[in-house]
Amino acid sequence: MLADTGRSSLDVQRIVAVLSDDVPLVVSRQLLTSFAQELSKLPADSHKEVAIYLLDKIQPRVASYEEQVTTVREHLANLLEKEEEWSKAAQTLAGIDLDSGMRMVDAEYKLEKNIKIAMLYLEDDDAVNAETFIKKAASLITGTKNLGLELQYKTCYARVLDSKRRFLQAATQYYELSQVENARSGPGQVSEQELVQALEAAVTCCILAAAGPQRSRVLANLYKDERTRTLPVFPFLEKVYLERILRREEVDSFAQQLRPHQCAITTDGSTVLDRAVIEHNLAAASKLYNNIYFTELGSLLGCTPEKAEGTASKMVMEDRLKATIDQVDGLMYFDGSSEQLLQWDTRIQGICHHLNIIVDNITSKDITLQA
Repeated sequence: MLADTGRSSLDVQRIVAVLSDDVPLVVSRQLLTSFAQELSKLPADSHKEVAIYLLDKIQPRVASYEEQVTTVREHLANLLEKEEEWSKAAQTLAGIDLDSGMRMVDAEYKLEKNIKIAMLYLEDDDAVNAETFIKKAASLITGTKNLGLELQYKTCYARVLDSKRRFLQAATQYYELSQVENARSGPGQVSEQELVQALEAAVTCCILAAAGPQRSRVLANLYKDERTRTLPVFPFLEKVYLERILRREEVDSFAQQLRPHQCAITTDGSTVLDRAVIEHNLAAASKLYNNIYFTELGSLLGCTPEKAEGTASKMVMEDRLKATIDQVDGLMYFDGSSEQLLQWDTRIQGICHHLNIIVDNITSKDITLQA
């Protein structure tokens, strides 16, 4: 039984009694509609207690009161959101039946709620549940002309990719968001600060992404964008783009701005940033050396020779690094040195070919060569 909530005219017990099969459905719906709208006027604690109690009592006949349940859940979710109980707010909204066959639900309303639920889960760093609902929104986004919802979807999708550590895709999404100039007017207004935040997020995610040709293309776009030159992270971005070796103090300074999920520990005990820096420095080393022993490479990368070899092997297999590994001698040959050797071999073959032609010409003219 509920404690006294000071709700005066709102008699919960009488409302619950209305749910009886003896009361005509038209009457009970009207009373519940009025009651649901009045709930938000209660004090926060009373509102929460009454709403939860009412939803529990309605549950056996929820199909008959879908509109009323939706109103109660929306008000309760707003309250929980204000109290920063993000996951509970998301779960409350997720209880709304958006695919009901009993009533017509507008596609834009479905889109809005799925995006909202995903964003609430992200506030609690629950990327798994957030991804579930943003995927539902993906099937609806093409049918909307609401610019505000489109921007919310793109922002939420980028954050989901970021939280799932799909950093290259996240960087691309964030960068697209930072270029939404025409959204500064109309229903989907975006402030200058939000555009800068999206650009900063794009830079951070790109730096954390796995080294390779695709990352290099996104890096080039970010580096050539004049707006990035005003960002505090630009000196670090410049060194990454120019493929220069990153020093530990520079990495530690960059790490201070990362979010918790971007500092996560991977299966080998290193952080996401450590992995990204090792791969970047390995790619940078390929521009400086023709070949290098893994003992020296480990010292350069700040890791063991075994880890240096493992990282290099993975990058070579994924076609993110052009190199040849000699495991017998513990030596790595980078693409530049291999190409030079191939060019040298080609030149020698060319000389031998021309020499054979000369010898054949001399022989055909019966000229005797002196030994």
